[in-house]
Amino acid sequence: MSANQPAPSNTSAAGGEAVTALATATAGVPPQSPAPKTTEPVKPAAKRTSRGRLTLRRFTRNRLALVGVGIIVLLFLAAYVGPMFTKYDYKFHDYMAFTQPPSAEHWWGTNQGGQDLFALTMRGLQKSLVIGLLVGVISTLVAAVVGAFAAYYGSWMDKTLTWGVDLLLVLPSFLIIAVLSPLFRNTSWLIFVVLLAAFSWMITARVVRSMTMTLKDREFVKAAKYMGVPGPVIIFRHILPNMASLLIIDTVIQIGAAVIGESGLSFFGFGVQAPDVSLGTIIAENTTNAPTFQWLFYFPAGCLVLIGIAVSFIGDGLRDAFDPNSSGAKSKGKRTKVLNQLMTNRVDPEPNKAIDVLSGS
Repeated sequence: MSANQPAPSNTSAAGGEAVTALATATAGVPPQSPAPKTTEPVKPAAKRTSRGRLTLRRFTRNRLALVGVGIIVLLFLAAYVGPMFTKYDYKFHDYMAFTQPPSAEHWWGTNQGGQDLFALTMRGLQKSLVIGLLVGVISTLVAAVVGAFAAYYGSWMDKTLTWGVDLLLVLPSFLIIAVLSPLFRNTSWLIFVVLLAAFSWMITARVVRSMTMTLKDREFVKAAKYMGVPGPVIIFRHILPNMASLLIIDTVIQIGAAVIGESGLSFFGFGVQAPDVSLGTIIAENTTNAPTFQWLFYFPAGCLVLIGIAVSFIGDGLRDAFDPNSSGAKSKGKRTKVLNQLMTNRVDPEPNKAIDVLSGS
């Protein structure tokens, strides 16, 4: 090689290697392909549980609440299905069986007039449950409407409705119903429902009014107002649904209170009138016979006690279900497990599920 000839550069060497690789590929030797990458399948994000399902899950977790629901269902079935399995009507008098103890012929015995106590008690249970249900629904509906309208419109409407609520609160409702009930002695028992509902809504109305005062300043209510939505539509579509938990719990409690109130008034002769019966009238007729003919008192009184216990259990369960901060609303085992995972920095494969558990679901 002469001195004037330049030395081969690194570029030429690289080009030679490229030509060699191209020749090798052309000769039929396949080039080595890169190893395929292993990708794990993407797991779809878990869907958040709806509020209704969370509420139902918290409610079903409360065993006493389920016991209360079971008692109410059994009482309704006994009141409306039970009389189909007995051959005696509550108006029938068996003159061959006066004050007979429970037997195969008369399951719960008979009273002084020979009436079958089971048929009589089931008829009274029907009337008490229907009256309690109607009074609970009507009183809660009236309380919701009066409290929401008073707070939303304010001004003279708020003053007028609040004055009416305060007036009804100071009136002795028991005495007023006792005075008015004889005037409707020969009319329908629905008048008695109206009288009970008329004095059962005032406290709830004040609570609804206070909650509406807060809700009417929220952004969604102001937006609906600026869009020209009428006031009643805003109340029934936006305000009242946001306090549904309160209204549901109040309805259940009002049903129990109405059953007990109706029985108390009927006990003193101011409620359901003959020839119809209720649990209160049956208990009142047989109170003096409790020491000697125990079945005449304890069977109807036991039904009344079961209604009170069941409504109390259901009310506690609904309170825990709608309030996630309540001590009875949380699953302690799941909550402790999730908290331990978070404390030890272990990632939960379903973060939404962890959020649901920590929120009391």
